[in-house]
Amino acid sequence: MARFILSSLYKLFGWKVEGKKPIEKKYIIIAAPHTSNWDFFVGWGFRNIMGFKSFFLIKKELIKIPLLGWFLSFIGAIPVDRKNKEKTKLLVEEVVKLFQERDEFIITIAPEGTRGYTPKWKTGFYRIAHQTGVPIVKVGLDYKTKTVFFDNPYYTKGNMDEEIEEMKNYFKNFTGKNSKNGIK
Repeated sequence: MARFILSSLYKLFGWKVEGKKPIEKKYIIIAAPHTSNWDFFVGWGFRNIMGFKSFFLIKKELIKIPLLGWFLSFIGAIPVDRKNKEKTKLLVEEVVKLFQERDEFIITIAPEGTRGYTPKWKTGFYRIAHQTGVPIVKVGLDYKTKTVFFDNPYYTKGNMDEEIEEMKNYFKNFTGKNSKNGIK
């Protein structure tokens, strides 16, 4: 029922999806550009329309809000303490462990790590993918065309800086809700 309602809302607001869900049972989705709180709703709807459950990283402050925190945890939020560098480093190890322990696991990460423009992406998503051997799936949010683009799985090769730069170039094709905060 939720899938039908979200699919109807997507169509009502003019959004569409291009691409296919990967056949892999484990992967990391990187969604960009992340420029607005609306990205959450676009992504959550997309996830439900495509018919998969994806965990996602979110700043821990949102989990502390009573009803909202419960709801976010229920739908797959994993809180991140962005102010504690030691805990942030441990997060990569924790997510690697989740991939190793489960037969199926999908996690969504905004590689920018914030809604504002940042020239340097967080690298945890890449390190997790490389350590576990799971692919990265790029999901582009384009507010100009109201399209969510689901790309093919990409397996890392070990040249992190070069590969992340290639991914950033891919996402430059998409216009975020707040285009001035997009990827340049």
